[in-house]
Amino acid sequence: MGLVPMVQLLQQAEAGGYAVGAFNCNNMEIVQAVAAAAEAEKAPVIMQASQGAIKYAGLDYIAALARTAAAAVNVPVALHLDHGTSFEQVMRCLRAGFTSVMIDGSRLPLAENIALTRQVVAAARAVGVSVEAELGKIGGTEDDIHVADADALFTDPDEAGQFVRETGVDALAVAIGTAHGRYRGEPQLDFDRLAAIRARVQIPIVLHGSSGVPDEDIREAIRLGVRKVNIDTNIREAFVERCRAVLAGNPEEIDPRKVLGPAREAAVEVIREKIRLFGSAGKA
Repeated sequence: MGLVPMVQLLQQAEAGGYAVGAFNCNNMEIVQAVAAAAEAEKAPVIMQASQGAIKYAGLDYIAALARTAAAAVNVPVALHLDHGTSFEQVMRCLRAGFTSVMIDGSRLPLAENIALTRQVVAAARAVGVSVEAELGKIGGTEDDIHVADADALFTDPDEAGQFVRETGVDALAVAIGTAHGRYRGEPQLDFDRLAAIRARVQIPIVLHGSSGVPDEDIREAIRLGVRKVNIDTNIREAFVERCRAVLAGNPEEIDPRKVLGPAREAAVEVIREKIRLFGSAGKA
């Protein structure tokens, strides 16, 4: 089918009351797993490239893999930059064919975050590319980005309303108690805050750090307006655990295909489960 703008998928999710899964892709096998899972579930899907993935695989490789995967399936696929760090990096992703970008100015004061996001929105919208931004700091570590617990700040609902009005962004990532990476305990999501944000923001809301969040909390977040749910850690866990199991069962194995193939299947299983949880199965 080919790559499509993310906002198209999120607007349909808004109308249908479900969320679209956004899955981080770190290598060819995970790209293939995301495409296979989406095709099997007849679901729209978002492939994401984080800072670590771009550094590891290379921007052009990630873009080429995603384009190839999207062309091979009959479901809509968006290619999204996750946690873009600068205007310059966003421009590189636009030139590489990404159909959506995130500019993460959450480290900046509100006025500076607004100014940077407006600059990105102007450039991206000119070429039909969607923009996600972040307000509030989501704790934890994702690749090269680390936010200490003491620095994690929940999103202020009034600031969220101002931010969306002044930037024209297509989707907003909010901090309501989730964290990147593995949780040390069960996360406690602030649903009252999410409801207050939703009352002031009439665009799709994004939930980062969703691996490890209980299913019932994911469902409640979607009921309250979350339309994009990011998953990375759960895929990594399944992928690496299957690699370990294969090698433990056959320590003399030297064919990487016989290790990575089963790992890819493990990733497909996890992604299919998440797609069903988000309510996007059968929505393509």
